[in-house]
Amino acid sequence: MRRNLLVLFTAGLLFWSSLASLLPTLPLYIEDIGATKQQLGFVMGSFAIGLLLFRSFLGRLADTRGRKIVLLIGTVVCAIAPFGYIAIKSIPLLLVLRAFHGISLAAFTTGYLALVADIAPTQNRGEVIGYMSLVNPIGLAIGPAIGGYLQSTVGYTPLFLTSAGLGCLATLCVLPIVNPAIDVGSALKNDNSIWQMLVSPRVRIPAMIMLIVGLAFGTLHTFVPLFIKSTKVDLNPGLFYTAAAIASFSIRLFSGRLSDRYGRGLFITISLIFYTLAMIMLWQAHSAQDFLLAAIIEGGASGILIPMISTMMADRAYPQERGRVFSVCIMGLDVGIALAGPILGSLAEPIGYANMFAFAAGLTGLGLIIFLTLSGKDLPNSVRFALGRTQDAYAVNKLGVRS
Repeated sequence: MRRNLLVLFTAGLLFWSSLASLLPTLPLYIEDIGATKQQLGFVMGSFAIGLLLFRSFLGRLADTRGRKIVLLIGTVVCAIAPFGYIAIKSIPLLLVLRAFHGISLAAFTTGYLALVADIAPTQNRGEVIGYMSLVNPIGLAIGPAIGGYLQSTVGYTPLFLTSAGLGCLATLCVLPIVNPAIDVGSALKNDNSIWQMLVSPRVRIPAMIMLIVGLAFGTLHTFVPLFIKSTKVDLNPGLFYTAAAIASFSIRLFSGRLSDRYGRGLFITISLIFYTLAMIMLWQAHSAQDFLLAAIIEGGASGILIPMISTMMADRAYPQERGRVFSVCIMGLDVGIALAGPILGSLAEPIGYANMFAFAAGLTGLGLIIFLTLSGKDLPNSVRFALGRTQDAYAVNKLGVRS
């Protein structure tokens, strides 16, 4: 188990570093080859097309063919796509390439979460998933630093080759992973469609929470730099994201372990409170200190919510359906992030950036109410679960919680 987790962690770190190395540099490259601001937005946004189109298919593949094949698809696409950026200068072809690159994230995250849930012992699943989720903030810290340095010192071609090389190394790490045995017969017998799973209350409410948080998360990561600039506050927007990443990393070190003792519901509730508070603070921000404090609170919220929702879905799913359950639930986050730009961006002109974050605070506050009242089988059960006072009514294996 430890060997599998160590190799998987290394693969995840390399994968996220490869993707993240292009975050600060690819928009500059697309602009340098002559794209307008609108074209740049379309190219960067087309990444979500690959995510949304293939997420459910890859979840089913993980359940019927095993997690390893899906992990390999993710790392191989991650290794191949950067070569395309070297060769392609056409905007329409870059749209296609960027959508193809999005498949890597859909595949790897689905296979990664399902495999970690398979390996982790039930009694400390939250702790293991919390630790294994650290690949995300670490990769998002390392990758942009590597990408920015290479782009400024040696240019785009070495940058893309390095990104591809990291993807190749991730593939080599996945190859020796032992794929746990799966009950293919049960997976095929219970091959529910994406809509059938969304109708199920055990999946519908978490997916709805992920959609709402995706809208807030996408708004924050798209418009915070513009908001900081509009307020004329002397703060490098990069510091905002750095503060959020540090908080996200730090809180994952202990929140998963505590959730094994006190239940997932309490920590999801705390994360939604944090998200709402962060959005309110951004709405009222007038100084660098205000922005940085909001970043720390938002980082803590995301560091709790995403691993905790993942752990709760692992609790609620049988092994032969985890890939599909994870893919449907995470798709809520994908859709929210994809819609944040056009939906909330349309509000920026008439109401301004500050009030846009007030609207986002209302969304996450609504998410908190939904979770408090609908996360269980009835209202009393929902409230008690959301406050850590009872077990998850939909969990396959019940965990002890505070009495």
